[in-house]
Amino acid sequence: MATPLPHTQTPPAPPPLTPEQVAARKAQEQQTRTVIITVSAIAVVVLALLITAIYFLLRPETPADVVGRIRDVFIIVVGLESLIIGVALVILLIQLASLINLLQNEVRPILQATNDTVNTLRGTAEFLGENVVEPVIKLNSYLASIQRVLELMGLKRK
Repeated sequence: MATPLPHTQTPPAPPPLTPEQVAARKAQEQQTRTVIITVSAIAVVVLALLITAIYFLLRPETPADVVGRIRDVFIIVVGLESLIIGVALVILLIQLASLINLLQNEVRPILQATNDTVNTLRGTAEFLGENVVEPVIKLNSYLASIQRVLELMGLKRK
């Protein structure tokens, strides 16, 4: 039959935030909300303009020269969009290069130092096990055997 695991204590609650941390968190949340609202508003405006343009282009009374001008404007917009996407890709590559640099020059030494510490702790635990715990266990077993012999001889009560 399996023995039940002992109940582990719950970890202590984290310390309360300082007023500076609370203010920084609120500022970050406000900035995130502002970015989300701005991006949503831009998406809604672009979608509305696209729907409006499609509506006017599909009307039968729209002259061909108007359709040509709108087509030219859309070609220009697509070109600008391609330019913006190219700039975004360059920024993404720069960020990726800085992440790789961070991983190689910051995280790897931290992991190496942690690994060295764990190896030191492992060696310390083995040393303590061999030189402290093992002799104490042997001493306890000898004392228990002497105590049992004394009990069997009747010199000591249980």
